[in-house]
Amino acid sequence: MGNNGRVTRPASTRAARLDQVCAAAVEVARDAITEVEPSDVGDHLRAVAEGDRVVTHYFECLLAGYRGWRWAVTVTRVARSKHVTVCETVLLPGSDALLAPGWVPWQERLKPGDLGPGDLLPTPQDDERLAPGYLLSDDPAVEEVSWELGLGRPRVLSREGRADTAQRWYDGDHGPSAPISVAAPATARCGTCGFYLPLAGALRQSFGACGNFYAPDDGRVVSADHGCGAHSETLVETAESAVEELPTVYDDSAVEAMSVSRAPGSVEAAEPGEPYGHP
Repeated sequence: MGNNGRVTRPASTRAARLDQVCAAAVEVARDAITEVEPSDVGDHLRAVAEGDRVVTHYFECLLAGYRGWRWAVTVTRVARSKHVTVCETVLLPGSDALLAPGWVPWQERLKPGDLGPGDLLPTPQDDERLAPGYLLSDDPAVEEVSWELGLGRPRVLSREGRADTAQRWYDGDHGPSAPISVAAPATARCGTCGFYLPLAGALRQSFGACGNFYAPDDGRVVSADHGCGAHSETLVETAESAVEELPTVYDDSAVEAMSVSRAPGSVEAAEPGEPYGHP
């Protein structure tokens, strides 16, 4: 390519010059704000040049709930004319304006527990957590069931979906960092508990379901290194303490005198003999 410097005009970097006729049309711009009452339009803030003979006037907004907002009115005029016309009127937020939070799609606003009875939650066709059922899912449990039945589910968890699920479970209230797990004995881990029911498939090594009726995680998926005080092998050790023997105390005032039979040969001569039923 040759040098085309002579035929290419460089882009102009000259800043727009403020047109004095348009800049002086403050009342024209103020009268163009007809969406609200005149009392809702405050002081004139400034005039900004947008281009040749194009100026935007900014006015303070006094509407309730619109603190920091500004009315912007753009005016212009044709060359060699003193007549100013209005291009547009708009309400714009300033640097300290109170703004509503950004719009978030409903799929991203959902949180656990939002789905109630009767609600339907459609799953997008391109959900990265799912993969078509006819593809190899590298999950033995899924592959075995599909082979036995001759057909499979339309979609199954993808590798990304399983990794996201495992991380969410592990970091949640049923992982090793949960308060109840931290407070449990170091040996009271779910993986060694008799009530622990391992999951099938690729998550078997790390997760299972709790089957202890008395445990707080009964019926929930827990990590193998989660724990609680309801472990099947939990033993309460009690320290042996010596029993203090109290001294025997006799109360003579509570002793009742009773007559007892004398031993043989101890009968006095004056006492009659006891009948024995034979001569």
